[in-house]
Amino acid sequence: MTDTEAPTFRSGMVALVGRPNVGKSTLMNRILGEKVSIVSRRPQTTRHRVLGIHTTDAYQMVFVDTPGIHQSKRKINQYMVQAATTALEGVDAIVLVVEAERWTEGEDAILERLREVATPVIAVVNKVDRVSPREKLLPFLDELAGRFDFAAIVPMAARKGDNLAPLLEELEARLPQGAPLFPEDQITDKNLRFLCAELVREQLFHQLGEEVPYATEVVVEGFEETARRTEIQATVLVERESQKAIVLGKGGRRIKEVGSRARQAIEYLLEAHVRLELHVRVRAGWTADDRALRELGYEE
Repeated sequence: MTDTEAPTFRSGMVALVGRPNVGKSTLMNRILGEKVSIVSRRPQTTRHRVLGIHTTDAYQMVFVDTPGIHQSKRKINQYMVQAATTALEGVDAIVLVVEAERWTEGEDAILERLREVATPVIAVVNKVDRVSPREKLLPFLDELAGRFDFAAIVPMAARKGDNLAPLLEELEARLPQGAPLFPEDQITDKNLRFLCAELVREQLFHQLGEEVPYATEVVVEGFEETARRTEIQATVLVERESQKAIVLGKGGRRIKEVGSRARQAIEYLLEAHVRLELHVRVRAGWTADDRALRELGYEE
């Protein structure tokens, strides 16, 4: 086969958008076959824009997992929404993730933003495994098709990976021809410190009450790999002393449980023994402080 007859490689960027908790991170992790974005049952778990890189012999798709687009007066939430809307610029395709049989004002607001871009938009109707019988989904799909000129509509269950292939085929067709943007063995733009901090924060979302997780952030202060194990020291930031007491738990039991479960997840990520040391510190009002947010990696 000559060079001109050889298949042409495709490479491009794909933004994942949607309101909070519709399954954007679950979808990206399923495509990558690796856990890059943390997930929980709570909305707004994803705070930072995270790249997930999916490379095959034929193409490289760089997914931009974004915080859920929503309305809020809180400074940290405004940073998150800005990160999500900025991700719509300069991409080759946009995937709007919606929940089966559930359409809200949040989706209406997102569609208004999408009408301002010329990029093709593919709608993923997620969580269809919860609809029974499956025929009940048809009116929702018809309604969705009438709301926007989608390039395609793909029903799927991201958690199980059901119907993933049609989505990848639709995206591949919209990638421009070109060389890979990243090395073929790279799966994210984030470093190990970031990923480890996120795994600790994921456990805070799993184990704390309704409001406290949203006032927490995790900073990895020390990260040292030795022949025996990886030593990690991390600080959990909260806004008030009362929140610190909740995170610590009676006799320090809750922070120990958070640390134990996070350590297991980090060991799976690093494929190494890990010693994780957690501390809790108050940084008053950090979620409303521009300087603090920038120091913690939130983008304007």
